Amino acid sequence: MTVYSAAMNRHIPLRVLRPADDSVPRPTFYLLAGVDGGEDGGGWLSRTDVVSFFADKNVNVVLPLAGEASEYTDWQRDDPVLGRNKWATFLTAELPSVIDATFHTSGRNAIAGLSMSATAVLNLAIGAPGMYQAVGSYSGCARTSDLAGRGLVWQQVTGSHGNPINMWGQWDDPDWVAHDPFLRAAELRGTTLYISAGTGVPGPHEVLNSRGVDGSPALLVDRISVGGVFEAHVNDCTREFASRLSSLGIPATVDLQPVGTHSWPYWQDALHRSWPVLARAICA
Repeated sequence: MTVYSAAMNRHIPLRVLRPADDSVPRPTFYLLAGVDGGEDGGGWLSRTDVVSFFADKNVNVVLPLAGEASEYTDWQRDDPVLGRNKWATFLTAELPSVIDATFHTSGRNAIAGLSMSATAVLNLAIGAPGMYQAVGSYSGCARTSDLAGRGLVWQQVTGSHGNPINMWGQWDDPDWVAHDPFLRAAELRGTTLYISAGTGVPGPHEVLNSRGVDGSPALLVDRISVGGVFEAHVNDCTREFASRLSSLGIPATVDLQPVGTHSWPYWQDALHRSWPVLARAICA
């Protein structure tokens, strides 16, 4: 389906997986893509078993297929390359009412994301209190206002030729602090949280026949080297965020795996492990 966003003045493509039994109202699980936004129909749909995994579950799963390098946030200005991005408005003020009315949902929601969107889902929950009963954050970095966090965001946006200054302003702009879940962690109190990351150390999915490697030695080397370094960094972020939540007395399920690179097979694993926690929170 597509849903028109007045804030962005365009239609947003979505894939919606329906409940196994829709005879009664069911909750909704919003599942966001990585830095590519799932723009090519890929991401969760082509790189994981998400369709078969949810086939027997009683939940509406909503996958937006757009948002490349947007951080799924509201940008201050239109970008010459990435256009108009008002994703927080779309995901929290425009889309849910359409989904609820179209599919007669129960009104209970969870949201999850990986890498770029692992930070975004925390910000969306903070910005729309009470909208999401549960949040899953896989391989993300909750810091956006310190030097390392800003550098990571800068890398993600500029990798698609966008300009981060159009998003949250110059580096001294308060918008960077306003979108830092680490600093605003106290506002997540009462939300069921599932936070996960690997270590960057090669594991069971670093083999030639792994999905996404598909027999290519070059892709395997890239997953181990680039994906390993990236995941080691987000592991540090995840540990810091977990400590922050603990210091505030905010409960969270923290899933720190002993191995794992920054790659889709591990995000599929994280989704599988997190689902019982998220499902309980939304009565799925």
